[in-house]
Order: sequence, then structure tokens, then C-alpha cells
Amino acid sequence: MSVAGLRKQFYKASQMMSEKVGGAEGTKLDEDFKDLERKAEVTSKAISDVLCKTAEYLQPNPASRARLTMLNTMSKMRGQVKSPGYPQAEGLLGECMLKYGRDMGEDTNFGGALVEMGDAMKRLAEVKDSLDIDVKQNFIDPFQTIVDKDLKDIEHHLKKLEGRRLDYDYKKKRQGKIPDEEVRLAAEKFKESKELAETSMQNLLDTDVEQVSQLTALVESQLQFHRQSVEVLEELAQKMRERVNEAESQPRQKRMPASKPNFDCLESEDSDGGWSPSAAPSSHVSTAAHSYNSPSSHQKRRMTDQPCCKALYDFEAENEGELGFYEGDVITLTNQIDENWFEGTVHGQTGLFPCNYVEVMVPLRH
Repeated sequence: MSVAGLRKQFYKASQMMSEKVGGAEGTKLDEDFKDLERKAEVTSKAISDVLCKTAEYLQPNPASRARLTMLNTMSKMRGQVKSPGYPQAEGLLGECMLKYGRDMGEDTNFGGALVEMGDAMKRLAEVKDSLDIDVKQNFIDPFQTIVDKDLKDIEHHLKKLEGRRLDYDYKKKRQGKIPDEEVRLAAEKFKESKELAETSMQNLLDTDVEQVSQLTALVESQLQFHRQSVEVLEELAQKMRERVNEAESQPRQKRMPASKPNFDCLESEDSDGGWSPSAAPSSHVSTAAHSYNSPSSHQKRRMTDQPCCKALYDFEAENEGELGFYEGDVITLTNQIDENWFEGTVHGQTGLFPCNYVEVMVPLRH
């Protein structure tokens, strides 16, 4: 930084201290400028907050959002062009229904209904993906452009205006000690910055028609999503009604209970006072089984020596690098990626899994 630049920074710092500590008054901006600044500030906050809440509306699960952000970052680091999409709740429900419907058999009434509903849920997930894409292209991206360009320009000009005001006030109060030419130049720069700040804020407020158009695009995307969802659900409801009518029209099959074998003769033959193995106490068997299944004290010590956690729910690995497990599994902890993800090992596999699926038994050592 040049000597003149250092001197200007000193002037601004001195003026700021005299205003905040000494109570000195600086140059007041006119009411029209202050009113414009208030309107621009409210508009800026509205755009930023609406963007944030729209992302939460499209992707309501914070854990899934955090995982998606992490996976997108990992994909970029690996040079992968295609990154995984947000796991829609409708798609996850559809996969569950399809799995159990096929396990039961599509020839059964309940199994076939699960398969049909699972297919419909998968179609709803695709419709929701289309909504995400439309909203991003027609609403989020244009608003993000305003944040990245217009709002940053306003912030830059207001910051520069404040710096030039401090420089001008310092020199104005020291006229005689500072050459008049410097005071005049400082006043011209202050006026120039004020005009640039006013222009940038007015440009933002003048684009309200474009902002309303983008809100209209958001409504149109939602309307299209709900129309397509209604079509899928109406078709599914018709299939479910047909299944109910078909099941009610079929006669219910009668099932005769199977005859139970009579063991009276066996009991009379074995009741001669002799010893029977079946009548022997089985406490030693259960004790042996319990001691076999329960971990030894040495195993328990080993378990508590290393960081580990217990699975509270089943977790199915959906992406490369994730670790799947079942409820009750004890997972060895190797690292904590962030506040939402652990890295661990179980069943000979190593990978990432969400923190809210487990209960930490022995924490990681930092």
C-alpha cells in the first residue's frame, strides 16, 4: 500500500474513533437516501431468506441435505460430473413397498397392492424431482443471481461510501492543516460514492416486476407438480378400489384345524418311575448357551477400550462410501467427518453413516 493509502486509512480510523468514543458528529445523509437504504435492506433480506426457505421446502430433511452437500463435494473432488440427487420421501416409501410386495408375491392381493402403490410412489418421486429442477431453473437461479451481483454491488458501494465519508469528515474538520485541494477531492469522491450507492439501490427496487415474475414461475411449477400428482394418485385410487371390490366378491376359504397328536400312550409307557432325559432340568443347558452367546469379561474390556457406538435404527447404504448396518449393531468409530456424519467399521466393512442413527457408547479421543 502506498504512503497516500496508508495516510487515508489513518484518517478514516481516527475519524471513526472520534465519532464512537468522542461523540463527534459526521456528515448526515439526507432522508431520501436513508429511506432508499431501508427499502433496499428489506428487499435484500427478503430475497436471501426466501431463497433459504425455498431450499428447505424442496428438501425438508436437514440430515439428507447435509449428506447431499457432502456427497456433491466428494463428487467434485473425485472429478465426477454426475452427483446423486436428493432422496425423495416418496421414492424411499415406494422402494419399501416394492420390496415387501415382491417378497409376498404379486399374485397375493396385499402383495400386488403394495407393488402397485410402490410404483405410484416412485412416479411421485420423479414428479417431485421435476419440481426441484423447475424451481431451481426458474426461481432459485434468478434470485441467486440477484444475491451474487446486485446485493453485493450495493454492499460494496455502501461500504465505500462510509469510508469516503470518514475521510472527508476528517479532512473537513482539519481545514488549514490539510490542503484545500485534498478537502475538495475528498468531497467530490464522497458525492460520487453516494450517487453510485443510490443508483445501485434504486436499480434493485426497480426490478420488482422481474421478482414478481419469478414468484409466478414458482407458483406455476408448484401447480404443475400438484396436477401430475393428482393424476398419479387418482389412477392408484382406482386400482385400489378395484382390488377391494374383487377381494370382497370372492368367497372366504374355510380352513379346518389340524388334529393334534395324542401323547397319552407315550406318557403312560414312560411313567414307570425311570429317569427320562426330557424330564431332566435344563438349567445347565440354558446357562451354557447364555455363557456362549454373552461376551466374556475380556471381550467387554476390549469393546470399551476403543471408540464405538450402538445402532438405534437400520441404515441402508444408498451411495458409494456409506456404511450399512442393522439396529443393535455395535460399530467401531474411526473418525467424525462433521457434526452430521461418522466414519466407522462393522461386519468387516468401513464407510460413512449419519450421527443421528446411533448412540455413542465410547466417544472418539481428540
